Amino acid sequence: MIAGKRVVVVMPAYNAEQTIERTWQEVIAQEVVDLVIVVDDHSRDATVARARGLTKVVVHEHAKNVGYGGNQKTCYRLALEHDADIVVMVHPDYQYTPKLIPAMAGLVASGLYQCVLASRILGGGAIRGGMPKWRYVANRGLTAAGNILLGSKLSEFHTGYRAFSRELLARLPLDANSDDFVFDNQMLAQTIWMGFQIGEVSCPTRYAADASSIDFRRSVKYGLGCVMTGIVFRLCKWRAARSPLFPLESGTSDAAPRSIRNSLDR
Repeated sequence: MIAGKRVVVVMPAYNAEQTIERTWQEVIAQEVVDLVIVVDDHSRDATVARARGLTKVVVHEHAKNVGYGGNQKTCYRLALEHDADIVVMVHPDYQYTPKLIPAMAGLVASGLYQCVLASRILGGGAIRGGMPKWRYVANRGLTAAGNILLGSKLSEFHTGYRAFSRELLARLPLDANSDDFVFDNQMLAQTIWMGFQIGEVSCPTRYAADASSIDFRRSVKYGLGCVMTGIVFRLCKWRAARSPLFPLESGTSDAAPRSIRNSLDR
């Protein structure tokens, strides 16, 4: 626990047999962590068997692959069911160092921020840490577009290392989000829509051969989805559209003249 708050780490896992134990060891070494929840998205390897052999771990196995976003929906639901006050998402591929968990959880526990991101851009070491140049350029471009459309000033929208308060997770309309990778971006857009504060900490970049990564085709789809999320957000702010991603009672008090279907999903 930290400041009397229960800290639960969630790991959305898929084919993480080779790295999940190493990640877990470093997570558990952070004394603030009360519980680890591993949600396996129907892996083809021995991820589940490895996870079940670890202590302080709850394992949930999907009967079929539901996607990265669908996996996170299960992660957060289970974390709240296990009385989490602070939830930290750590990928089990060891791309992000769990040593930042106390700092991220501490910022949430302080009440200053309901969401904290571990940014690979802060500190300027992304490319030195192995981030491919095309990914870096895409990251910076999409983040700039996101900041313009959402009215934010984040250094990075696209990190998978995040901490959330229970209050935030309980209020976000996560079921309206995509089951694919754009879920991450939609979740941050919803956080901003609802007026919650987002903090950032600097995170070292670590790319390795056994770390998970989406291919170029899916990266393009993700990028287009992020831009569309920002456009829908802005239209809803202008009361020119409606979307289940951005409930009226949170972002605006007036009804919008037309509806937008969530075409980014599934």
